[in-house]
Amino acid sequence: MALAAGRALRAAGAGAGRARKLSGFSLGGGGGGGGGGGGLVPNAHRRNLPINYGLRIVPEQMAYVVERFGSYAMTLNPGLHLLVPLVDQIRYVHSLKEQTLPIHAQNAITKDNVQVAIDGVLYVRVVDARAASYGVEDPMFAVMQLAQTTMRSELGKITLDKTFEEREALNSNIVSMINEASRAWGVQCLRYEIRDISPPAGVKAAMELQAEAERRKRAHVLESEGQMQSKINLAEGEKQRRILQSEAQLTETVNRAKGDAEAILRKAKATSEGIEKVSASLQSQGGGDAASLRVAEQYVEAFGKLAKESNTVLLPSNAADPGSMIAQALSVYRSIGGGAAPPPRTSGGGGAKAAVETGLPAATGAGEPESGPGLQAGGAEPDPRQGLSEERGFSLQKH
Repeated sequence: MALAAGRALRAAGAGAGRARKLSGFSLGGGGGGGGGGGGLVPNAHRRNLPINYGLRIVPEQMAYVVERFGSYAMTLNPGLHLLVPLVDQIRYVHSLKEQTLPIHAQNAITKDNVQVAIDGVLYVRVVDARAASYGVEDPMFAVMQLAQTTMRSELGKITLDKTFEEREALNSNIVSMINEASRAWGVQCLRYEIRDISPPAGVKAAMELQAEAERRKRAHVLESEGQMQSKINLAEGEKQRRILQSEAQLTETVNRAKGDAEAILRKAKATSEGIEKVSASLQSQGGGDAASLRVAEQYVEAFGKLAKESNTVLLPSNAADPGSMIAQALSVYRSIGGGAAPPPRTSGGGGAKAAVETGLPAATGAGEPESGPGLQAGGAEPDPRQGLSEERGFSLQKH
């Protein structure tokens, strides 16, 4: 009995070793459930099946499907199992690891009638060993064919530009459609990744030109936006400058007006005080004589400046007699100040001498015909300026 048990254990170990080798048989030449590379081995889950020696060890991430008298009996999970020799038969061996299935490049036509070559990678695993054994003849081959047809179908719904932009959506749609169809096969598609999309050479050249034109467009747009912002900044700066300049001019004008007003007030105050002092001086003894002397001096000084400021000179009729000029200035002052003019002297020339002292023309006698500033010989009207000048004792002369 001990010898028989030892033989059974050795046979179980050998079967477990062969089962480990079968774990990567879904992809030829690969080792392990996630193996890649090489072509797909058809019906790998039905090749090199382990022999039932009564005691069988199932490795981790493996599943054995056992039939009894030709019908499904059980699924062996990882661990040690006791079987009935010659009655129980191991018909299918499945790896529960995630497997990588390469989807080879194939031609597809997009919505805008552009033919492209596209390939990808599919990641699947067996989730139900019984359904994978009896639901389809070869589950991995079926999933690969379904992935290819689904990829063509999804590419025909979008344009070429959207193919590059919506890879994530395209992958998600392919996975959902594969899972919907492969649920009865006991296989789950975990994800699908598009590896390469190759449009024709002419389309690729057109896409490159389009991309270059788009980059130039963005460059021009950015440059124009920069120029626009620069002009806006310059205009805003000019606006602020003018506002500040106008505010400065307003402040300057207000300050100047305040200064002028203050100067006028101070000047008026000073003039008022000066007039008050002059008035007080005139009321004092000798003030009138001093004022008369000052007026005479200013009259003579102004007379001396007449020829310097204009080419039209207003001269008195007796410019050669300074005494008469001073007498006339004093008479003007006294007439403004309310004082009486000195009486004319009748001796030694009568009216002529009085005219010399006062600077006024001599009065005509009663028996003489009246001749005034408004009448001249011949009945012609005199020049009003000449009459006014003769009345005041001046004559107009032009140099």
